[in-house]
Amino acid sequence: MPSSNGRGSSSIDKRDFDAHRPLLDDANMESQNTQPSPAIGRSRAGSRRSRRSSHSGYGTTSEDGLLSDVVDGIVERDRRKMHLEVIRVTSFIWGVISCLCAGSITAFSLYGHLLLTRLQYTQLRVNAISISAEIAMYLLVPLFGYLCDRYSPSPLSLASGIVFGLGYFLAAFTYKSGPPPDAGGTGWPFWVMVVAFIAIGMATSCMYLAAVATCAKNYGRGKHKGIMLAIPIAAFGLSGMWQSQIGTHLLCERDQDGHCGDVDVFRYFLFLGATLLVVGIIGTFAMRIVDDDEEERYIDETVEELERSGLLEESDFFRPRTEIRAAAEYGTFLSQDDEEVSPTLSDQEREERRREKEREEQERQKKNWLLNYETRVFLSDPTMWWLAAGFFLVTGPGESYINNLGTIIPTLTPVSYSRNAPPPAGLPSTHVTNVALTSTIARLLTGSLSDLFAPPAIHLFPPIPDSHRNRALAESSNRVTLSRMVFLLPSALLLSIGYLILATPLTQKEPSLFHLTTSLVGFGYGSAFSLTPIIISVVWGVENFATNWGIVAMMPAIGATFWGVVYSAGYQNALDSNGGTSDGECHGWRCYGFWAVGCTLSVWAAIVTLLVAWRGWKRRGVVV
Repeated sequence: MPSSNGRGSSSIDKRDFDAHRPLLDDANMESQNTQPSPAIGRSRAGSRRSRRSSHSGYGTTSEDGLLSDVVDGIVERDRRKMHLEVIRVTSFIWGVISCLCAGSITAFSLYGHLLLTRLQYTQLRVNAISISAEIAMYLLVPLFGYLCDRYSPSPLSLASGIVFGLGYFLAAFTYKSGPPPDAGGTGWPFWVMVVAFIAIGMATSCMYLAAVATCAKNYGRGKHKGIMLAIPIAAFGLSGMWQSQIGTHLLCERDQDGHCGDVDVFRYFLFLGATLLVVGIIGTFAMRIVDDDEEERYIDETVEELERSGLLEESDFFRPRTEIRAAAEYGTFLSQDDEEVSPTLSDQEREERRREKEREEQERQKKNWLLNYETRVFLSDPTMWWLAAGFFLVTGPGESYINNLGTIIPTLTPVSYSRNAPPPAGLPSTHVTNVALTSTIARLLTGSLSDLFAPPAIHLFPPIPDSHRNRALAESSNRVTLSRMVFLLPSALLLSIGYLILATPLTQKEPSLFHLTTSLVGFGYGSAFSLTPIIISVVWGVENFATNWGIVAMMPAIGATFWGVVYSAGYQNALDSNGGTSDGECHGWRCYGFWAVGCTLSVWAAIVTLLVAWRGWKRRGVVV
C-alpha cells in the first residue's frame, strides 16, 4: 500500500496479514543493520523463526500455558476437596467409634447390685454413685460445649481419655479393696468411689460431646443432617450393650465348673479404663472440623442478615473492630517472635503481616461475638425452656430406670426362688442389651425418618430471608411432610406405657413382662436423645450447637438426681418395713411401685410441655 511520501509502508493491516511476511520489528532491525555479523544473524534468524512459529500457531504457546494453569488449578482444587472429604469421613468414623465406647456408664446396672452385696453399700449409696456420675456428665456439658464451639473437639477428646483412665483405674482399686470401714470392712472410703465416678461422668460428657459436635459441624448443614447426627448418638447407646456382653461372657468370675458367674468388676474397670484412654488419645488427632471457609462465610452472612433484619442497630462487636484497626497501626499485633525477625523484614512484608493479624483478630472477635449473641438468643427464647422442661421430664425417669435395672430385677423375684437359677425377670446384662438395642433402633429410625419426611427447616435463628422462606414452603408443599415433633410425641407416649406396665401388679405376676417395659423405655428414651438435638440444630442453627445442646443436656442430670432419690427412698423404706432380708435386697411391688407411677405421670407432663413448645414455633413461623 503506497504512502503519502511515495514509499511503501511497512505496517501490516489485519486484513492482509501474511504469515511469511517479516514482522515490523524484524524489518526495522534488518534495515538498521544491513551487515550483521554471522552470529547475530543466526540469532536473529532463530528468533524470527521462533516468533514466526509462535504467531503462525495463532498464540498456541500462550494458550497452552493458560490451559495448563487452568488444569493445574482444577487438579489442585479437586485434590484439596478430596483431602477435606477424607478428613470429614475419617472424623465421622472416629466420632462414631468414640460414641460407641463413651457410653460405658449405661452399663452401670451390670455391677450396681454387686456394690450392694460385695461392698456392703446401701441402696442410697449405690444411687449416690450413679447420681454423682450423672451430675458430672450433664451439668458440665455447657462448659464443654462452649470450649468445643470456640476451639475444637480435639482437646476435649484428649481430656476425656485421660480422665476416663484415671476414673476407672481408681474405681477398680477401690472395689478391690473391699467394704469401707464404716461398713465393717478395711477397704477404701466410700467417697473415693464417688470421686472416681465423678471423673467417669465428666469424661463421658467430654468424649460424647466432642464426637457429636464434630459430626454436627461437618454435616449439620447438609441434607442428611438427621441421620448423620442419629448415627453417633445411636452408637452411644450401643456402647453399654457390647461392653456389658464382654463383662458377662469374658471378664466374668468363673464357677468351679468353669461357667461364668457375675462380672469381675475389678478386671472390667481396668478394661474400660485402658480402652477409653486409647480411644481418647486417637480422637485427638482423628476428629477435626473441616470447611473453615464455609464457617466464615456463614458467620458473615448471618451478621449481614441480622443487620438487614434490624436486630443489630448497635452492638459491642463493631466498636472493638476500630480498636483493633487502631492498635494494628501502632504495631501492637506483632508478637515477640515478630519483633525478633522484624529487622529482617521489609516495610511491605511487615505491613502484610500486620494486616493478616488484623484480619485474623477481626474474624476471631466476629465469631465470638456471634456465638455469644446466639447463646443470648437461645436463653431468652421461651420455647427453649418448654423444650428443656419436656426433655427433663422424659429423660430423668429414663436415666433412673437404666441405673436401677440391676436392683429392680430382684424385686420381681420371689424370696423362695432358687438363687442359682436365672431370675424370672431376666439377667441384668440382658436388659442392658435390650435397652441398648431398642434405643439404637429408635435413634436410627427417628433420625432417618425425620430426614425423609421433615419439611425444609425454617430457622428461628439466624433469621431466614423471605425469599428462602417462600422457597422452603414451596418445596414442602410438593411432597408429604411430617414434623419431627410427630415422631417425638408418640415415642414419649410409648415410654409412658412402659412405666405404666411396670406400675401395675401385672409385672409381679408375670416378671417376663419386664422385658416389654425395658424395650418401651429404651425406645422412648433413645428417640428423645436423638430428636431433641436435631430439633435444636434445626430451630437455632448448628454454629452454636454444642453450647445450645449442652444447656439442654443439663436436664437429665437434674431429672436423674430427683428420680434416683425417689427410687432409693422407696426402695429403702420398703426394705426397712419388711425387717430387711438376709441378702440385703428388697422384694415386692412397694420397692419400686410408687416410683413407677411417678415416672408415668412425669412423661405425660412432658408431652404437654413439648406441645406448648411446638405451638410457639408454629406461631413464629419456625418449621421443625
